[in-house]
Amino acid sequence: MLWTKMKIQIKSRRFFGLFFIVLMFLIVGSCKHDYYPKPRGYFRIGLPEKNYIRFDTSYPYSFEYPDYAKTVVDDDPNTESYWINIVFPQFKGKIHISYKKINNNLAEYLEDSRTLVLKHIPKASSIANKQYENPEQRVFGLTYDISGTEVASPYQFYLTDSVKNFIRGALYFKTVPNNDSLAPVIKFIEADISHMIETFKWRDK
Repeated sequence: MLWTKMKIQIKSRRFFGLFFIVLMFLIVGSCKHDYYPKPRGYFRIGLPEKNYIRFDTSYPYSFEYPDYAKTVVDDDPNTESYWINIVFPQFKGKIHISYKKINNNLAEYLEDSRTLVLKHIPKASSIANKQYENPEQRVFGLTYDISGTEVASPYQFYLTDSVKNFIRGALYFKTVPNNDSLAPVIKFIEADISHMIETFKWRDK
């Protein structure tokens, strides 16, 4: 009887010993694989269909803008005549449009636009500019595509007839800058800005 009990104890120890060895092999084997954290994900943003309507008022300029945006008079205390915002409520964004009458000071307005773009250099990874010309409508300008996660205004531009009229536009979002997550929206609105520029007209051309 005693011998039988001893044999059972020996078998039990061998079983647990074998189980422990197998468990250790499994743990060590699993540690050989490198751990890669999942990439950070962002919420999917629904983008509406593009349909455009014309901004055509008593202002000295007109253009087409998307029907999912609205135009409002700029209510900033420092606003000037014919300044507006094109607001995108769905995306918490806006294109700020400021207008200036040229009086032998076009070079000053061009330099101001350049300076406002260069202020983004500390946060920008790159700044790409592109010229625009429409001699038939006397619309000439430059666009600035400003890349960088924390850039406050990812897209800016100016348009002028070189003689009488000048406008400057800048895209902003009412959120903490995180242009990685906003990238689809930025590209979406950039297309709207391109359409706006292509359909831009001066009233007194």
